Amino acid sequence: MSQSASQARSFYRDVAKQKSVWGIRDDKGIPAPLGDNGKRAMPFWSTRSRAEKVVSTVDAYKGFEIFELSWQEFRDKWLIGLDKDGLSVGVNWSGSRATGYDVEPLNVKELVEYELNKQTGT
Repeated sequence: MSQSASQARSFYRDVAKQKSVWGIRDDKGIPAPLGDNGKRAMPFWSTRSRAEKVVSTVDAYKGFEIFELSWQEFRDKWLIGLDKDGLSVGVNWSGSRATGYDVEPLNVKELVEYELNKQTGT
């Protein structure tokens, strides 16, 4: 399994377990860089420590503030809005350039809900 695939899988499991998502922002808002696929992606992380690591090690994100969203708010508002705006979700980006998988918002919802169902046995 690639590093990006492992990070993405961790995102779905961690979000299902913790029921929260972490983002970053500065005075200009939330970053949404252009990905390799020519589409913009807004990054989110499954734990505060993952977001902190990117802010502290990636020059482009130094000085960004970390914020938390509940899974319910992220699912019901953010994912719908991202989908409507044509943005992808950058899941658990990592490394010196903060890269990883960019996933369609409705796929993120589906994959986290799959993990939630596994945890509850439904």
